[in-house]
Amino acid sequence: MKLLTFIAFLTISLNGQLPISTKVQQQLDGTWLPIRQEINGEQIPDKFLSIQKLILSGNDFSMTAESTDKGKFDYEERKMDIYVKEGANAGKHFTAIYKLENDLLTICYNLGGDGYPEAFDTNNQPLFFMSVFKRSTE
Repeated sequence: MKLLTFIAFLTISLNGQLPISTKVQQQLDGTWLPIRQEINGEQIPDKFLSIQKLILSGNDFSMTAESTDKGKFDYEERKMDIYVKEGANAGKHFTAIYKLENDLLTICYNLGGDGYPEAFDTNNQPLFFMSVFKRSTE
């Protein structure tokens, strides 16, 4: 029975099927530009969006705003754990949920890092920050 399971797994692997995490990683990899952001239910003015850029590559990230933070992130299903290694937020751990729909990446962060948001909603949540990104074509 173990041999049959192994052969089935090998057949699927050889047919070009990528593991789900690899597919997600390929979908997330790239440069993302924010098109909308909010914190505690309040929209952030568009003038602040033009200086921001998120780059995802494997499990590495770089977020440029007023300064640049770099680090690692782990994801599973729709949850993210973000570990900042360099920059103004070095040493911090943020938790988040994410979704990728219609070429838009939405990330809702808990800046307190003490639990994952349950929904893509920042109302009455002073430490919840949400950003909607569009993939850069440059």
